Amino acid sequence: MKKIIISIAALFGILHVEGQEKRDSAQSKKLTLDEINLVSSYYSQDGNNSAVTGGTGTEKLSDLSNTIEVTVLKYDTKGRKNRFGLSAGIDHYTSASSDMIDLKANSSASHSDNRIYPALSWSRENADKGTTIMAGISTSFEYDYQSYSANIGFSQKTKNRMGEFTAKFQAYMDQVKLIAPIELRTADNGGTSGRNTYALSLAYSQIINQNFQVELLADGVQQTGYLSLPFHRVYFNDQSVHQEALPDKRFKIPLGVRANYFLGDKIILRAYYRYYTDTWGLKSNTFSLETPVKISPFVSVSPFYRYYEQKAARYFAPYQQHTAFDDFYTSNYDLSGFNSHFYGAGIRITPKEGLFGISRLTMAEIRYGHYTKSIGMKSDIISLNIRFK
Repeated sequence: MKKIIISIAALFGILHVEGQEKRDSAQSKKLTLDEINLVSSYYSQDGNNSAVTGGTGTEKLSDLSNTIEVTVLKYDTKGRKNRFGLSAGIDHYTSASSDMIDLKANSSASHSDNRIYPALSWSRENADKGTTIMAGISTSFEYDYQSYSANIGFSQKTKNRMGEFTAKFQAYMDQVKLIAPIELRTADNGGTSGRNTYALSLAYSQIINQNFQVELLADGVQQTGYLSLPFHRVYFNDQSVHQEALPDKRFKIPLGVRANYFLGDKIILRAYYRYYTDTWGLKSNTFSLETPVKISPFVSVSPFYRYYEQKAARYFAPYQQHTAFDDFYTSNYDLSGFNSHFYGAGIRITPKEGLFGISRLTMAEIRYGHYTKSIGMKSDIISLNIRFK
C-alpha cells in the first residue's frame, strides 16, 4: 500500500497545477481537457506450478503498475465530438520463477524487469446520426517481448437511441526473444520469432427499460506464429527435458452477455457470463457479479465475485507425464484444467466539493481482490484510481 501512495503522490502535483485552470466551453473548437485518470496497483502471487521449471516450483511474483490516461475533446466545424486519448504505463515486476531460466544463478537478469506501454486513441461521434468511428495504436516493451498493435472501429445507434451496435478490429504484431533454459542453449541460441494476432469484436447493447440494460458480445481471434514460450521447460516421462512446443496456429471464440439492473436509486446488479472455446481444445466458463451500493450521495461500495472453470488444452500434461510420441507439449498450468474464485470490494468517493479541496479532482476509488485457483495458486491485488475532470 505504501508503494501505491508514493506513486500516486508523485503524479499528484501535475493535477494540482492543472486544476487551477479554467475550462473552455463544451462546444469549443479548441482542444479542451476532458479528464485525467491516474491508476496505481500492486499485485502479488504465489504457487507451485511454474512452467519455467516444468510445471513444478515457485510461481512467486510481484508487480507494481502505474498508468496515466489523458483525454481531450475538440468539436469540429460540423459539430462532431472528437475525443483524443493518450495513455502511458510502466510496470515493474520481480519473478522468482523467471529467475529459474538459469537454474544455477542466484539472481539472473530475468529476476526482474520493466514493461512500458504507451497508447494513442481517437474517436469521432456524430450525435445527429448516432454514429461513432474510432482508431488507435499502442505498443509494449519489455526485455524479452515487444508488441505493436492498431485498431479501428465503428458503432451505430438505433433510431430510438435505445440500442447500439459496435464492431472493432484489432491487430497485434509481436516479437519474442528466444531465451532458452540454460541447459538447452546451443551455439546459435538467440534471435527473435514473431507472432501475429487478429481479433474481430462485435457487440450489441440494448436498453430494455429504465432499470434494465443488456449487451451481447462475440469475438473471433486468430493467432499465428511462435505461440510457445521459449523458456518454458517440459519434462518427459523418461526424465529428459525439452522446450515447450505448441502449434503455430490458434483460433479463439469468446461469447458473452452482460446485464445491468438498477434496484432503485442505491443498488445496481452487474452480471456477466462468458463461454470460451479454441482450436487447442481449451474450454471455459466465466460468471461474475458486482453490486455497487450507494451508502451516501458521495460514497459507494462495490463487492464483487467471479467464478471461472476451465477444461485443459489437449497439449497439456503435468511434470514428467509427456511422452516422446507427443508432437506438441506443455506443462504450463495456465492451459490445465482448474477452477478459480476472485472476490473483493471497492469503495468510491465522489465529494461534491472535490478531493482535498480541489474541485476538479472528482473521484477516488480503491479496490482490493483476492484470487485462488484449485491447483494451489493464489494472489492479491490492490489498486487506487484518482480522476481529474
